[in-house]
Amino acid sequence: MNKTSQSATLSIGELARQTGASVRSIRHYDEHGLLASVRAENGYRRFPAAALTQVRQIQRLIGTGFSLAEIQGFPDCMRMIEGAAMCPETTPAQRKRLAEIERQIADLERRRARLLATLSEAQPPAAG
Repeated sequence: MNKTSQSATLSIGELARQTGASVRSIRHYDEHGLLASVRAENGYRRFPAAALTQVRQIQRLIGTGFSLAEIQGFPDCMRMIEGAAMCPETTPAQRKRLAEIERQIADLERRRARLLATLSEAQPPAAG
C-alpha cells in the first residue's frame, strides 16, 4: 500500500475515535463482513472513509435491537447510508423486532405488578 492510498484510509484507532465505537467492536464488525478493510504493509487494518458512515449505521441498528446476523442480511441502503430510513425490504424485520420489544415490555410490566403485589402483602400493617 503506498503512502497516498494509506492516507486516504483510516486506521482502526482513527475509526474508533471518530465513531465512538471500540476497537474491539470494529474488529468484530469487520470479521462479520459488515466493513471492508485492507491490510497495510505492516499488517494493520485500514478502512476507507465510508467506514465512518457504516460504523455509525451499524451502531444505530444495534441500538434498535438488531443483531449483527440480521444487519448482514439488510440491503446496502441500510448498511451504507448513515441515518438511512429503513428500506422497504427491511419492514418485516422491523415489525418483528417491534413486536418482540413490545412482548418484552408487557412481560416486564407483569413482573413488576407481581413484585409490587408481593411487596405490599409483605408490609406490616401501619401502627395506628
